[in-house]
Amino acid sequence: MNRAGRILIVLAAIMGADGVMLAAASAHGADASRLASASSMLLFHASAVLGAVALAERALVHGKIGIAAAFGFVLAATLFAGDLTLRHYAGNGLFPMAAPTGGTLLIASWLALAVSAAWPRR
Repeated sequence: MNRAGRILIVLAAIMGADGVMLAAASAHGADASRLASASSMLLFHASAVLGAVALAERALVHGKIGIAAAFGFVLAATLFAGDLTLRHYAGNGLFPMAAPTGGTLLIASWLALAVSAAWPRR
């Protein structure tokens, strides 16, 4: 396994742990719907990162594009969840349009993963 794959697995594990913590916080906090959304985004995309790395490692998708999609999942889910979490706890987000930017990047990352599956392998 290459270095990028290992880094992505570590990041996915951190995303998963953060997602579980946010799920617990949303279950015990008042008006914590933002935390529930942030938790779902992190947990779901942590699994997507692991899947994209596994597909790239097994050469079932174009490796570089698949790994780029996985990094996109990490960045985008972090933007989205970070913005919602800050809005809940601090009252303001990361920066204007951070969550929509994260959401758009998630869509682009999913499309990149689709391209990586369609791209011919050498």
